[in-house]
Amino acid sequence: MAEEQEQSKISPEMAKAMRDRLRMTEVSKNIKHKIVVMSGKGGVGKSTVAAGLACVFARDSKAGILDADVTGPDIPMIMGVENVTPKAGKDWLEPVEGALGIKVMSMAQLLPDKDAAVIWRGPLKIQALRQMLVYVNWGALDYLVIDLPPGTSDEPLSIAQEIPDVDGAVVVTTPQELSLLDVRKSINFAKAVKMRVLGVVENMSGYTCPKCGHHEALFKSGGGQKMAEKLGIPFLGGIPIDPAIVIGGDAGKPFVLERPDSPAAKAFESIVENLKREMGRVERKPKFKPVGVD
Repeated sequence: MAEEQEQSKISPEMAKAMRDRLRMTEVSKNIKHKIVVMSGKGGVGKSTVAAGLACVFARDSKAGILDADVTGPDIPMIMGVENVTPKAGKDWLEPVEGALGIKVMSMAQLLPDKDAAVIWRGPLKIQALRQMLVYVNWGALDYLVIDLPPGTSDEPLSIAQEIPDVDGAVVVTTPQELSLLDVRKSINFAKAVKMRVLGVVENMSGYTCPKCGHHEALFKSGGGQKMAEKLGIPFLGGIPIDPAIVIGGDAGKPFVLERPDSPAAKAFESIVENLKREMGRVERKPKFKPVGVD
C-alpha cells in the first residue's frame, strides 16, 4: 500500500507543468485571436511583417506581439521599445507598450546586454518561451501576433503545443524559388502539427521607382501567389520593397504608422483585411501536396 501511494505522488516537475497548462488556458481565454507568423528561412522580412500586422490591427483593436525568437529577437527594435524593461509583479511580467498601445514581449528586453548571445539548447529555449506565454500579463487582447524564428524546429513546435487555440499561421516568403522551397516546408510543418495556414504573404514583391514610376521585379514576382494557388491555401497579398521600411525599422518607428499612404502600408492594410476575412471563415481543407510532387 505504501508503495502504491508513493507511486501515485505527482512529481514537482509534473505539477508545475500542469499549473502552467491551466494558466495558459486562462491567459488564452482573454485573447480573441492568436496569429503565428512564420517562414521557412531567415531574411524574408518575417519580423517586419509581424510588426506591420500588429500595427494595423492596433488601429481599431487591442493588439500585442510576442517575439518568440529567443536567440535572435528583433521586434523590440522595430517597435521602438528596445531600451524599455518589462516591470515584474508578484506573479507576472508586465509587457511594455509600443505605438498605439501595442503590448510587446521579447527575450531582448530581459537580457542585461542587448548584444549578449543566448547560447541555449532546445529545452532552455522552450522553457523561456513558455514563461513569456504563461507568466506575462497580456490582459484582454483582440489580437496577439506571435513572431516565430525561421525554420521548423523547437520554438514553432512549442508554440503549436503550448497554445490551445491558435487561429493559424501566416507564412512569409519572397518571390524567388529558393525562398519558396523552404516555405513549402513550413506549410508542411503546419499540416503536421494540425495548425491552420491562414495564408501566404509575399514580401519584397517588386520595387517601384518613386521618381519615374518604373516597376522592377528585383526578386522575381508572383511566386508566392502561384505557390499558394498550387497548394490550395489563401494568398493574402504582396508587399513591395520600400526603403522607408528599413529606415523605420532601424529608427524604431513602424513605417505603416509613419507613412500610412505609401503603397507598402496600403498593402499591409489589404493583407489584414484578407486575414480577418480568412479567420472568419470555416476552416477549409487545404489541398496539401508533398514537397516536390506536382
